[in-house]
Amino acid sequence: MNKTSQKQLFSSRIIAETVVLVSLGGALSLISHSFFSLPQGGSINIGMVPIFWLAIRRGKGVGILGGALFGVVDLAIEPFVVHPLQLALDYPLAFAALGLAGAFQKHPFAGVLVGGTGRFLCHFVSGIVYFSDYAPPGMSPILYSAIYNGTYLVPSIIISAIVIGILQKSKALNIYL
Repeated sequence: MNKTSQKQLFSSRIIAETVVLVSLGGALSLISHSFFSLPQGGSINIGMVPIFWLAIRRGKGVGILGGALFGVVDLAIEPFVVHPLQLALDYPLAFAALGLAGAFQKHPFAGVLVGGTGRFLCHFVSGIVYFSDYAPPGMSPILYSAIYNGTYLVPSIIISAIVIGILQKSKALNIYL
């Protein structure tokens, strides 16, 4: 896992790698969305894995940029927008948070947990502010947002951590380093 300096942030190789991994994440998300999707957006999927891998491999700067790009791709795949600030929270900011995994290059499992938690927090705040009307009568919007977003994000984070662990141990992705 290489740390990426500021000079290397926009090298041709890193740009190409980012585009490939963001595209792979988009394809995996698109496939996953066809199996299970919640009514106001969100699905259990492994589309985050390539973004986590990018962040762990290239550092948090590249990971955050790649995550934000992936958020735009996810917006194109499964748009659910009720307000411009909600769009920012649920798409580029939430997925940019996945790039925080790059701060834990030596501890990928911790990186996946931190990045996944960052994404959860963005969706959680968005849910409280913009989707409280969907909460059943008498249910706190805070509880509703936690349950709704946890329903798909907790399994997705667990699956992503397992896949990243397998990829790391198998060294399958090191062949092109």
